[in-house]
Amino acid sequence: MSEDDKLTTTVNVTEGTLELDRHWHLATNDHEIALTELEYSLFRSYESFSRWMKECTVAASGFNMSANDCAILNLIAMRDRPKGITEIARLLNRDDNTNIQYTIRKLTTDKLVEKTSTDNRRKGVRYRTTPAGNRVIERFVALRKGLLIEMTKSIRSMDEQLGNGSKVLDLMTGMYEQAARVAATHRPTFDEED
Repeated sequence: MSEDDKLTTTVNVTEGTLELDRHWHLATNDHEIALTELEYSLFRSYESFSRWMKECTVAASGFNMSANDCAILNLIAMRDRPKGITEIARLLNRDDNTNIQYTIRKLTTDKLVEKTSTDNRRKGVRYRTTPAGNRVIERFVALRKGLLIEMTKSIRSMDEQLGNGSKVLDLMTGMYEQAARVAATHRPTFDEED
């Protein structure tokens, strides 16, 4: 390993602490470092959240379900009102309707959700949870309360921190969306490499 590849550190002698050098190609100044650290936290949080959702859902249902399956099942049940694919996509900020349709087919096959439309027009199709789906959700909620809620409510000022975190994530979602739109609008054409 070259000297450039080694982790660079500095020692704060007065406080006796070791500080990591967090500068690299994505983070060349303090603002970029702060944003990059948030992004890495998002990656790690998303993976942990997905693992939690999957494991909690499997424990609640016995079905081999993904975090995505769990999210869509809970969204369909939200406020006890049937939802269509477009609404589900909007609520999850997704644009991959074919993947949402695939998940709904899986949930329908497992008899956790069902169509509520009286006709076969695609636009009129809404989905609701079945009694079996509601039982899975009830067990999921009970496990969530017993495990996750118990842990989070023991942290001082957690409600305020969660509220602030949600606001920051909502703001960042809007900024990422706008940056993605601009990047897509000004995407250059690249010649295929031979």
